[in-house]
Amino acid sequence: MNEAPMKIIARIESGFPSKFGIPRQSGLVKSLPAKIIFEPEFRSPDAIRGLEGFSHLWIIWKFSESGESNSLTVRPPRLGGNTRLGVFATRSPFRPNPIGLSCVKIESIEQTQNRGTVINILGADLMDGTPIYDIKPYLPHSDCITEAVGGFSDEVKDYCLKVEIPEQIKESFDRQFIETVTEILENDPRPSYHRDPERIYGFPYAGYEIKFRVQNDLLTVVEIKND
Repeated sequence: MNEAPMKIIARIESGFPSKFGIPRQSGLVKSLPAKIIFEPEFRSPDAIRGLEGFSHLWIIWKFSESGESNSLTVRPPRLGGNTRLGVFATRSPFRPNPIGLSCVKIESIEQTQNRGTVINILGADLMDGTPIYDIKPYLPHSDCITEAVGGFSDEVKDYCLKVEIPEQIKESFDRQFIETVTEILENDPRPSYHRDPERIYGFPYAGYEIKFRVQNDLLTVVEIKND
């Protein structure tokens, strides 16, 4: 059987120019904004006709920075990076086919002069420029399975850090920005193997460098400066 290459229909425009800091799953940071920018051949309003009646989307996309992997086991970061599980029992980006799946909220759909249809979304876990292969509407009556069991993820689903941002830093930014940054940091953006309480970590987001340290379960922001 001949293989057919998948066509990129759009790309994500987000505040994350690199992988560090991106939430590990979609929906964890509900206020996190991003845009779906279609490739020129898909910018017609006809392509999304009827989408305005839906509240959420599935995005099928490419792990463009991870590459392919033939390993049958991976080390989920939420288990400390020490436990090996089957690749098909995790959402690791290191997969035989580097394909991701995210569920996001549709904030608005707009028609622009230069980029055609743009979908503004919330809750995406994607790096800026990520290639998108497809989007599909989320169907509550079939996609929401209330009795579903989450395996090992249920054991760590409530894990979060307490975030402290000094008032002198907060006062330089609007409330929405601070709320979004707080949500990002609550989900602990550090690599699983980094647990140095004296180390200052940093990652770029929305044109700023966010710097912080973590002691026990308390994350303290030490600086937010222009990137």
